[in-house]
Amino acid sequence: MAVHNIVVIGASYAGLGTAHYLLRHTIPALEKATESDSTTYKLTLISATTHFYHKVGAPRFLVSPDLIPLSKAFLPIANGFQSYPASTFNLIIGEAHSLNPTTQTIAIRKTYDSFSSSSSPPPSTVAYNTLILATGASSDSPLWSIPGSHDRTISALKSTQSALPTAKTVLVAGGGPAGVETAGEIASLFPEIDITLLSGADRLLTRLRPAIGAAAESQLQALGVTVVHGVRAIRATSDVSGGTEVVLDNDDGDVKVVDLYIDATGIRPNTAFLPKSWLTEKNYVITRDTTSLRGPVDGVYAIGDVAGYSLGGALDIVDAVRPLCATVLQDLSKGKVGKALPFKQSVTETQLVPVGPKGGVGSLFGWRVPSLVVWGIKSRDYMVGMVPGVVGGDKFVKA
Repeated sequence: MAVHNIVVIGASYAGLGTAHYLLRHTIPALEKATESDSTTYKLTLISATTHFYHKVGAPRFLVSPDLIPLSKAFLPIANGFQSYPASTFNLIIGEAHSLNPTTQTIAIRKTYDSFSSSSSPPPSTVAYNTLILATGASSDSPLWSIPGSHDRTISALKSTQSALPTAKTVLVAGGGPAGVETAGEIASLFPEIDITLLSGADRLLTRLRPAIGAAAESQLQALGVTVVHGVRAIRATSDVSGGTEVVLDNDDGDVKVVDLYIDATGIRPNTAFLPKSWLTEKNYVITRDTTSLRGPVDGVYAIGDVAGYSLGGALDIVDAVRPLCATVLQDLSKGKVGKALPFKQSVTETQLVPVGPKGGVGSLFGWRVPSLVVWGIKSRDYMVGMVPGVVGGDKFVKA
C-alpha cells in the first residue's frame, strides 16, 4: 500500500489552519478518490515548539500578569489534534534545519521543546511527497515569536512585567502596530513612566493612510508618550546600572540609557533552511501566482507570512487556507476531485491598532473605523478568546 506523505512545516496560525483543513477535508476526499490504487495519505506537522503562541496579544501580555494570564496566550499544539488517528497524523517537535529538493527530505534538528516534549524525540530526517511551507516570520526579540522554546518567550514576557513597575524610562523601537500598541499599553497602565517611541520612518503605521498614523500619534501623546520619527535603534547593550544603553542612528550617534528597552521592529521570514532558488530577493518563498498558491516547484506550496504573495495581514492567512487546500486536492487527484478555488487577496486597507485598552485606530476594507470599533474587535482583550479555536481549527470544521 503506497503512502503519500504530506508535510506541513510551521504550527502557528497558517500551519494549524492548513493542517486541520487537510486532515478533515482534503485527505478524506483523496482517499475516497484513490481507493482503487490503495494510496493512503498521512500528514506530518513539524513544529519547533510544543505550544502555539497568540503573539497578537503580546503588547498586553508583556505589561502585567493581571490583565490577561499567560495560560491563555500559550496552548499545547498536540491538544488540537487528539481526534486524528496516528495512521493519518503525526506531530514532530523539532526545527527544519535543511532541505534536499532532490531526495525530498527535510533534516530535523532538536529544539529545547523537543527535549521537554512528552512525545518521542524527532527523527533526523522526514521525507515528503507534498510540502506546505507555513514557517512564518521571526523577530529579534522573543517577545513576538517563539525561538525554539516557548519557555523563553514566557520568560521574556515575565521579565518585562517585572521590570515595568519600577522603571522610570522606557524606550520602544518600532513605529508599526507592535510598537504603537506596546507604547500605548505601557502608558495606560504606568502613566508615570517616561516613554519614548522610535518610529524609524517619517510617520507611524506606514501601511495605513497618513491621517490614521497621525491619529495614533495624537492618542499616544495624550497618554504622555514621546514619539520620535526618523531614528532607529542600532544596538542595545546592558548597562552597569542595570539599565540598557541604546545606540541610535541619528546624525550624532547618540546613546540613550533607559531602564527598559523593548525591540518591536520588523520581522524576517523563516526560510534559512530552504534552497536559495526557492526564495525571492527578500528571502520569502516564491509563489508562482497569487490564486493557486503553488510554490517554487511542483508539489510545494506556501502560505502566510513566509510566502511571497503575503502582505503580512491576518486575511492573507485565513482567506488562503481553503484555496491552498483546493489546489492541493486538484494537484494530487490530477484534477479528478474538487474544483479550483482561486485565492482572492484583499488589497484594501485593513489594520486595527489598539492604543491602550480603551480603543485605538484602524481601517477595515478601506473604511476608517472609530476607536470604539477597535476596542470591540481587538483592544478589549486582543482576541485571546480565539486561541483555543486556532489550535483546534474551528474555522475549518466545514469545507
